[in-house]
Amino acid sequence: MTIATTIATTTQKKVLGTYGPGSSHWVGDGFPVRNLFPSNGLQLEVSPFLMLDYAGPQYFKPATAPRGVGEHPHRGFETVTIAYQGSVSHRDSSGNAGTIVPGDVQWMTAASGVLHEEMHEAEFTKNGGVFEMIQLWVNLPAKDKMSKPGYQAITSAQIPVVKLAGGGHVRVIAGELNGEELAPAKGAAKTFTPLNVWDVILKAGEKVELTVPEGHNTAVVLRKGDVTVNGSAKLSGEAKIATLGREGEAVTIEAKEDSQLVLLSGEPINEPIASYGPFVMNTREEIMQAVTDLKAGRFGRL
Repeated sequence: MTIATTIATTTQKKVLGTYGPGSSHWVGDGFPVRNLFPSNGLQLEVSPFLMLDYAGPQYFKPATAPRGVGEHPHRGFETVTIAYQGSVSHRDSSGNAGTIVPGDVQWMTAASGVLHEEMHEAEFTKNGGVFEMIQLWVNLPAKDKMSKPGYQAITSAQIPVVKLAGGGHVRVIAGELNGEELAPAKGAAKTFTPLNVWDVILKAGEKVELTVPEGHNTAVVLRKGDVTVNGSAKLSGEAKIATLGREGEAVTIEAKEDSQLVLLSGEPINEPIASYGPFVMNTREEIMQAVTDLKAGRFGRL
C-alpha cells in the first residue's frame, strides 16, 4: 500500500544584485560611514528600509570633547542604531536619553518630529578605541508618519540569540525567526510594519538556511567575511550587500571564513516617497510643512 505524503518545501529567493558602498563620507565628526543604500539607487528593492550606513570600524584617539552629530531633526520614519564596538549617547526633544554599548540597539521613532543628538559616550571619548555601528532608517506608512515620537532602548540581554549547528548564531533584533532546524525566536523591537532585522554570525565552513516571509523584500549585508548567498551571489571583504526578490522564502548563506552579517527583510510599503534631508514623507507639500514646523519650533527643544 502506498501512503501519500506532503513534504513542505521552501523556494529560494532570487538574488537581484550585489553592491559595495555607493558613497563614503563623515556624518558629523564621529561617524565615518560607508553607505549601502540609497546611494546605490536601491529603493523599491529594500522597502520598507530607506537607508543603511555602516560606520567604521574606525579607531578614535582619546579626546577631551565628544565627537558625533549635534542637534538635528527627523520626521516620518525611524532610526535604528546597532552597536558593535564603541558607545554612543543619545538625547532627543521628546525627553528620551540613553547610551548604547556593544550589543545594544537604539530604536527611535521620529514620526511627527524630533530633534536629537548622537555623541560618543564620555568614557569612550576619554579612552578612545575602535568604533563600529550600523544605522538603518525604516520608513513609516502614511497613516503613522505623524504619530507620537517614541524610543526603544534595547539591551543586548533583551535580544534573543539562536545558536546554529555550525557554531554561529542569529540575534533576532526585530521580527521572528522560524525554521525546521532552528529554535523559534521573536525580536524585542516593536515595529509598525512586518519586518526582520537579524544579526548573523557564521563560522568558516558553516552553511545555514534562513526563512523569511513570501512577499518580503530581503537584503543580506556583509559587515566582514566571505559568503555565498543562495549559491550564486558572492560577498567578500567589508560593507557589501546582496538584494533578493519578493518571491520565495529561503535565504541560504554559506561562509568560506568567519563572517559577520545582517539580514533585513520587510513587507514593502507601496506608497509614494518624498524626501528632503532628514524628512521622509509622501508628498512635496508634507516636506514643505515639515520645514515650516521645524522653523516654528514645533519639533520641541533639546
